[in-house]
Amino acid sequence: MLKLILPKLFVLTVLAFVYCNAGAQFDPAAGVAGSKALHADSTIFVSWVNSCEVERGKLNIADTSNALASYGDEVNANGKSDGAVVSLGDGGIATLYFSPAIVNGPGADFAVFENSFSDTYLELAFVEVSSDGEHFVRFPAVSNTDTSAQVNSFGNIDPTKIYNLAGKYRVFYGTPFDLEELKDSQGLDINKITHVRVVDVIGTIDSNFCTRDSRSIKVNDPYPTAFESGGFDLDAVGVIYNENTYTGINVVSEPYITFPSIMLPNTQIELNFKESLQFQVYDASGKTILTQERYSNSIVVQFEKMGVYIIRWRAKSGIVGTQKVIVKK
Repeated sequence: MLKLILPKLFVLTVLAFVYCNAGAQFDPAAGVAGSKALHADSTIFVSWVNSCEVERGKLNIADTSNALASYGDEVNANGKSDGAVVSLGDGGIATLYFSPAIVNGPGADFAVFENSFSDTYLELAFVEVSSDGEHFVRFPAVSNTDTSAQVNSFGNIDPTKIYNLAGKYRVFYGTPFDLEELKDSQGLDINKITHVRVVDVIGTIDSNFCTRDSRSIKVNDPYPTAFESGGFDLDAVGVIYNENTYTGINVVSEPYITFPSIMLPNTQIELNFKESLQFQVYDASGKTILTQERYSNSIVVQFEKMGVYIIRWRAKSGIVGTQKVIVKK
């Protein structure tokens, strides 16, 4: 049973954000209001990388020598984010394997961690996913950093000019990626992602060697980084939804839980369940807002602030569910 104590609620069918303005400003650095950064300690993560293979890139793509980045080992990318990294070098590639597979849930589905020491010294990478380890699809990345002058080796980047590029946040804060953005990609099953590929951005603005975003605009990041730890420094990839922990939105909603998709702040809802549940609510950054760890047949929920929230529940029988709720005026 669902009892509403405040106003009428509406049903949400589609929520889409389109980034089409070249001057668009995106979310800010970790810790700043509105940031989408996810901390490694967040309970939103259910699993981490199983294994990693790296193809190192050059220390400097424009150098005629074949000197490659060499810092760190592939195993450093396995497991939870801990600051230990493997450096990719210019254009280097890390291919990561996941079992159980990553699946598409509400909001971000996984996050990529780098080890930047600040909020503005950012080494970036493209992110691609695959359902078979052979055919990869790249997330549409946007870089609005000015390209009239090169960001130097220890130069700074404004994170609000970056979207869908790993490395947007400082160490221990992951950049989130939402598989829903790739739902129309041929040859990709967004509910069975077995591989994630991280490809270092070659940050030069030299047209002979540069890399470009989804709009064919040059991506300008610190260059050259001609030292053994040059290029993107991969720390970890955390999974938010996988095959073992997520079965879809409202898969068994009628007998267990019915929850409005849009709510007003301070709307109080009393939920009564057919079966005892464990119940958790997270905000968009993965911070726990409410936890009912013990099994209970009823619970009262009230959201005080506007924002996007993720609700997860597990029935005593083992059935699980996840739902997104938007709280707005």
